[in-house]
Amino acid sequence: MAQKCDLCGKGPQFGNNISHAHNTTRRRWNVNLQPVKAKVNGTSKRMRVCTSCIKTGKIVKG
Repeated sequence: MAQKCDLCGKGPQFGNNISHAHNTTRRRWNVNLQPVKAKVNGTSKRMRVCTSCIKTGKIVKG
């Protein structure tokens, strides 16, 4: 399943781990997704939404 918010489309970001010896390896920061039941067009629908969308009130739980 894709690590992407169903509401805003936010996905993982990529960067480097840098050790003390300055060795770099690729890493990723995943989005904090939560499964919620949301009201969409008057019906209840199961969605995976990021916590920033939940906090800002972009979604109506139902």
